[in-house]
Amino acid sequence: MKELYIYGASGHGLVIADIAKDNGYKNIIFIDDGDNDFLGFEEIKKYINTPIIIAIGDNKVRKKLYEKVKEEGFKLATLIHSSSIISSSVCIEEGTVIMPNVVINAGSTIGKAVILNSSSVIEHECNIEDFVHISPNVALAGNVNIKELTHIGIGSCVIQGLTVGKNSLIGAGSVVVKNIKDNIKAYGNPCCEVEEL
Repeated sequence: MKELYIYGASGHGLVIADIAKDNGYKNIIFIDDGDNDFLGFEEIKKYINTPIIIAIGDNKVRKKLYEKVKEEGFKLATLIHSSSIISSSVCIEEGTVIMPNVVINAGSTIGKAVILNSSSVIEHECNIEDFVHISPNVALAGNVNIKELTHIGIGSCVIQGLTVGKNSLIGAGSVVVKNIKDNIKAYGNPCCEVEEL
């Protein structure tokens, strides 16, 4: 029976469980290190033959857990919902989750443990680095570069050829028309840098 650990038992984990079922996983086991009834990581870490996916929306926490499970020898699953449309020339690294109705066009690269949320559009030759979260209904035009640990808020768009720096946050509904530096919170239409993170 095809088995998967989902590390994180929140609402995000429930969505990932649906995608796992769509990918043919029959036995899905939630693990969580909180004060709850789920198994903790310490209880399953010797069972490294079962793949694992990190179901945590917070980019920094997801990176920390990714590094922990890799150190213990786990294989990271990659989950892609069957309704997504992905060019054959796209490169997707391990631990990434691609949710329903996502479009990724030719020549794009998607890093490790990325979340591409529902109905987001990644146009041609974009580069999405590790531990990025692209929220629902985000649209990235061609040749956009999103640096590691950055979160693009729901319904935002980024025009072609721009770079959004690492560990930055783009607020919901923003229209990004110029490059955004590292470690910046920015939002609005047009999107403006507001404060350092």
